[in-house]
Amino acid sequence: MSERDEHKKHEGTGHERTGTDTGTGVDSATDTGDVLAEVGPRLRRIRKERGATLAGLSSATGISVSTLSRLESGLRKPSLELLLPIARAHQVPLDELVGAPEVGDPRIRAAKPIVMHGRTHWPLTRQPGGLQAYKVLEPRRKQEPDPRTHEGYEWLYVLSGRLRLVLGEHDVVLGAGEAAEFDTRVPHWFGSTGEGPVEFLSLFGRQGERMHVRARPKKRGVDD
Repeated sequence: MSERDEHKKHEGTGHERTGTDTGTGVDSATDTGDVLAEVGPRLRRIRKERGATLAGLSSATGISVSTLSRLESGLRKPSLELLLPIARAHQVPLDELVGAPEVGDPRIRAAKPIVMHGRTHWPLTRQPGGLQAYKVLEPRRKQEPDPRTHEGYEWLYVLSGRLRLVLGEHDVVLGAGEAAEFDTRVPHWFGSTGEGPVEFLSLFGRQGERMHVRARPKKRGVDD
């Protein structure tokens, strides 16, 4: 092989290698662009599946409605700073917002329990705003009722144990299978009777959503 042919051979090899590297880089950039382009439609789909509005999501995340709208339409590039609060509001893993969830695993991701004022709350709803549902475990403890008021409407259903409810002038004890509903603008308090732990469901709506089951007032002399 002549020196000229050898030189051409090396030039060809170098060109082919460079072309391969360039092609890989373009493909990688294209893949990233495709992933980012899919984030907006995925955000809109997840939000609509949960029945949430842009205004409700904005209230839950602190992100403006216009920014959320631009994210969903692909006019705003998604960032970790924006996606993290959205993932928390929807109670989904971050990777569900930027990629399709894993296929084949039937397990439901349960929300982490929240401990507040000695009570453990398990969120049962996954969308921000609207009616919120919780499973609550109240430990055995003796407490002095401290009625409060706020906007909204609440519904309670006792799963096990006994729950004391102070509502306005009423003081009732609910047993397993009993329920109560009330306007939270009326001074109210509920908690353990001190006899043991109590497990109950709590449904709360800030917009005044109502239920249709009422508690039976306790009989004097029985629960006193």
